[in-house]
Amino acid sequence: MAKVLFVLTSGKETPEKSRMALVMVSRQVNAKRYEDVKVLLYGTAEEFVATGEGPIAEAFETLIKSGAIDSACVAIAKMYNVDEKLKSKGVELFPFGERLAKYVNDGYQVITL
Repeated sequence: MAKVLFVLTSGKETPEKSRMALVMVSRQVNAKRYEDVKVLLYGTAEEFVATGEGPIAEAFETLIKSGAIDSACVAIAKMYNVDEKLKSKGVELFPFGERLAKYVNDGYQVITL
């Protein structure tokens, strides 16, 4: 089985695409379709999940509880002023490039949504 890293980058500028991506990733995790699934949040996706409600919040909670969420980009979280919201949800904040390199070097297949 493959190890997969989903990089979520879409947010409120494309809300339907963003919601579909988040729900799809949570379903992949629930179905255990991969050896391991990790998620990095980057760009407007950080604000989208930090402030999301309903199905967005539910899918995000599934990913947090499963341990699939690795982190969000610290610089972007601060830029969008959602760093404290993300931390309160249990999301760690790290430099995006460092986390991406870690997973690429560990052999994860990267899928950007």
